[in-house]
Amino acid sequence: MNRKRLASAVAVGIGAAVAGNRALRGDLDSLEPPLSGDPGTVSWRGMDVATVEAGDPEDPTVVLVHGVNAAGSAGEWRAIFEDLAEDHHVVAPDLPGFGRSDRPPLRYSATLYREFLREFLASFDRPHVVASSLSAAYVATVADHPDVSLRTATLVVPTAVAGPDPPKTWLRELLRSPVLGEGLFNLIASKPSIRYFNADHGYYDPDAATPEWIDYEWRTAHVEGTRYAPASFVSGHLNADVDLAAEVAAIDAPVTLVWGRETEITPLSEGRSLAESTDSALVVLDRAKLLPHVEHPDVFLDVVRDAFEGRPGESDI
Repeated sequence: MNRKRLASAVAVGIGAAVAGNRALRGDLDSLEPPLSGDPGTVSWRGMDVATVEAGDPEDPTVVLVHGVNAAGSAGEWRAIFEDLAEDHHVVAPDLPGFGRSDRPPLRYSATLYREFLREFLASFDRPHVVASSLSAAYVATVADHPDVSLRTATLVVPTAVAGPDPPKTWLRELLRSPVLGEGLFNLIASKPSIRYFNADHGYYDPDAATPEWIDYEWRTAHVEGTRYAPASFVSGHLNADVDLAAEVAAIDAPVTLVWGRETEITPLSEGRSLAESTDSALVVLDRAKLLPHVEHPDVFLDVVRDAFEGRPGESDI
């Protein structure tokens, strides 16, 4: 193949990649809220951060903070949101860069999410907080800030490290690149990949992620600008980089840790060590991995309601 033909083939390949990426791109405005409640937005540092709110504002407030992954959103709380709103004022944000929130091309960092959660939590009067995985570590790091006062903290399989350690800047920049990066991210966020990650470490029973939910995750991950926050996550730039035990121990509110017994990425042995070193209650749910609140919503609701009332649940359920 001569140079002219090679250049032509490369141009055609790039054109096809660009066209394919554009074809997969969705519109943020067409993405419906993943929870049944009143959708809203809060303005934070020039971004519109989407929220869903339900329940009587006169009831105690519960803030639900979803975990971080390529298709993360407040929809993580879909199995408990409505029931919890029967006797609480419940607010669930889509973190900046995820869900229905704005997705500017920032180099997202753990500091950004800590600062957002500090200001967001400070806007409520002594809320209960339920947070998942890496976001639970962010909550722990801001819970002792003078502006933040929590009633309780329920942390679901918290972790301070969810990506490469040390972070891989080259990987972040690759995924941020306009053609190749977008194409690679589209592979990471394809439906087969979403199914794989759900089955590998999200759910004990992969059927807990219904086809309708997988479709929503896919659409969430194919909005313009989606790849920027996950690029920081996949490359390790969202690692909390803190002593999680010290941060949890410093929370000036009752803490309950919830673990799926079959969790492998952050195994139960780490949960037991964290509970022992921080004098926190630990509740272990069988037949669950990272998302016990989806797989066992009724049991999880009992756990959080007990935590809200100062009654630590059984250590193994």
